[in-house]
Amino acid sequence: MIVGGALSSRARELIAQGEAFVTATVVRVEHPTSSKPGNVALVHEDGSMEGFVGGVCAQNSVRLYSLRAIERGEPLLLRILPEGPVSAKNGANVDENHEVAHDEGSVTVQNPCLSGGAIEVFLEPFLPPPRMIVAGDTPIAAALLRLGPEFGLYAVDSYGGDSGTVVPIADDLALIVAAHGRDELSILRAALEAEVQYVGLVASRKRGAGVLDQLRGEGVGEELLARIDTPAGLNIGARTPAEVALSILASIIEVRRRDSTAPRSWAAAPPTAVDPICGMTVVVSADALSMQFAGDTHYFCGEGCLRAFERQHAPA
Repeated sequence: MIVGGALSSRARELIAQGEAFVTATVVRVEHPTSSKPGNVALVHEDGSMEGFVGGVCAQNSVRLYSLRAIERGEPLLLRILPEGPVSAKNGANVDENHEVAHDEGSVTVQNPCLSGGAIEVFLEPFLPPPRMIVAGDTPIAAALLRLGPEFGLYAVDSYGGDSGTVVPIADDLALIVAAHGRDELSILRAALEAEVQYVGLVASRKRGAGVLDQLRGEGVGEELLARIDTPAGLNIGARTPAEVALSILASIIEVRRRDSTAPRSWAAAPPTAVDPICGMTVVVSADALSMQFAGDTHYFCGEGCLRAFERQHAPA
């Protein structure tokens, strides 16, 4: 990531805080345009923006597709063109978001508010690493806590010291119990009820079946019980604690990558509205241009559309 000055410091601060955001970097322009190659902005998951990548019309497109990059967890090259005969030339249709072309890793949109020129912006999402909770004071648990960060996971011990026991939540990627029978039932049940994506129990097949029977006796349904992976991990013939931990991490990675194109709950995109003048999709955020009229709130991509709306609805 290459950003300058205050934005670079701000980006490091957001990473340290575990915030999701996008660095939007202008990589190419065709004049006339107010932006220059190297201009950078940070786009937060609520749609707010710090920095500069162009006028309000270009910012609206950058804001919208930055949120999509956060949702997908993948970088995106965004090309913003003025409205014109581009779609006809390329044989493409323009959809409700004014997309002209959408290839793997890039999207081209027409922005009817641009007076001319073109902008290409590279959108790079920075997402907090998913949390893996490890319950137990065993060599396998220690190996999971040690190796997890090497695979991009935020590995935490279920007992958080002064902060108390870590409670599983829906955003957690995984919970693994490697406790040799101590305090297993409550945290397994909590992870299932929180809909943690991967729930693993380190145990022999016989003991694992016994734990499932205990949970069944406590009223846990079969659909939830079927989600517990026991013995936890892929069958790779693991023997040492590190090998067992590796087999479990492989299962977690499989789950993570299988669901990698699904929207992430921590990056749920803010609502959008359609500009009544130009038809652009606008992110509804605290700093969006808006106007109350006839009991409704209308949102605009820029000052030009807002003023046009005011003129259209001015008293005769």
